[in-house]
Order: sequence, then C-alpha cells, then structure tokens
Amino acid sequence: MAVSDIVSQYEDEHGQVYYKMKSHDIQVKATQNTGLAPVITYWMNDKDITDSIRNLRFSPRPPSSYIQDYEEFQAMLYSKEQRAINNLYEQMSIKPKNMSSGKQVLWSFFVIMLAMLPLFIAIWWFK
Repeated sequence: MAVSDIVSQYEDEHGQVYYKMKSHDIQVKATQNTGLAPVITYWMNDKDITDSIRNLRFSPRPPSSYIQDYEEFQAMLYSKEQRAINNLYEQMSIKPKNMSSGKQVLWSFFVIMLAMLPLFIAIWWFK
C-alpha cells in the first residue's frame, strides 16, 4: 500500500505494520534561477517528487522513527544533492576546466589583473 509517492506501507506475517521507502533510485537536479541559492528538485521515474520529499523531511513526526530505511535514504539524497550542486557551480564557473594547480594560480592572477585594470587606468589618467 502506498502512503505517499515515496513511502510504502507493508505488513508482515505477524500483522505488524512497517514503512519503507519505495525506491532509492531518485535523480536530484540543481538549477539556478534568480537569487543566491540553487533550486533543488527531486525526480523518480520522470515524475517530480519534490513536494513529497519536503513533506517527509518537514513533517512533525521524525521519519526515522517509523521508516526503516530512512537513514540510508537520507545519506543517499545528501550525496546526490552535493553532487548536483557541485555540477551546477562547475557549469557556472568561468575557470577553464582540467587545469594544473600552477595554471590555476596564473589564471586567478590574470582574472584579478583584468578586474583591476580600470582602477590602474583611472590612477594613471588622473596622475
């Protein structure tokens, strides 16, 4: 029996009821709209389950108290959330990809010099 989009209710041979997550195969996507924080959405079989995840996480009753595999589920979601956010920030970064540490230092120095160029021109012009 399905309790929600992501939680199912089971009954064992002794009549004891317990709950488990339906699936651990969830895709996590991070997007940047407006503002500073990324928007994280959760997908299972091409169906948006973001509201179900939020309802479960912010319910008054802690899900770990009645869902058997909730701790594993949370650990899996956390790692996928971190990966999605890192991928998003990597896409938005202006740093060229696959650089050695020496080239990264040179790139950072070049970007700082480029950003300070108007200041250097203003100081030279009004000297």
